[in-house]
Amino acid sequence: ETGVAGLSVEDSTGDDAAPLLPIEIAVERMRAARRAIDARGGDTVLVGRAENFVAGVPDLDDAIARLRAYAQAGADCLYAPGIQTREQIVAVVTAVAPKPVNVLIGAKSAFTLDDLAALGVRRVSVGGALARTAWGGFMHAAQRLTEGRFDGFEGAAPGATLNAVFRSES
Repeated sequence: ETGVAGLSVEDSTGDDAAPLLPIEIAVERMRAARRAIDARGGDTVLVGRAENFVAGVPDLDDAIARLRAYAQAGADCLYAPGIQTREQIVAVVTAVAPKPVNVLIGAKSAFTLDDLAALGVRRVSVGGALARTAWGGFMHAAQRLTEGRFDGFEGAAPGATLNAVFRSES
C-alpha cells in the first residue's frame, strides 16, 4: 500500500480582488485536512501555506498570524512562499517555533542550505526552478543554433550519465 507523503493547504483564491481566503475559512480547511489525515493514519505531513507574498499581499504580520493559526489548526510544517530576507525568515521561524518552517528558493540566492538551516529553516522547496533552469539551457542552446553556433551545448550532461540516471532497476 502506498500513501501520501505530504500535502499543502493554500489560502489563496486566485481572485485579484480578494486574493486570500478569510482566515476563518482557511483555518477550517486546515482543520478538515488534519482530521482527514488523522482518520486515514500514517505519517502524512500537513503543510500550512500563507500565500501572502505570492498572491500580491506582502504583509508579513498577516502571514505570521495565518501561519500561527494554521499551526494551531494542525499543520505540521508552515510555509510562506515568497519571503526572501533574513529578517522575514527569522520572524516566521521564531513566530511558529517549535513547528518546522519551509522556505522557497526558486532562483539564484545568496543563501546556502547551511545558511537557511542556521536561521532555523527545516525544509526547502525549489518550486519549478529545476525545470526553468533546464528550459533556460535549452533556450540558450537553441538561440546559439539560430546563430549558426554550437557553443550553447557547453555543460550538457553526457548521454551515458543520463542513461544511468534513467535506467530502470526493476
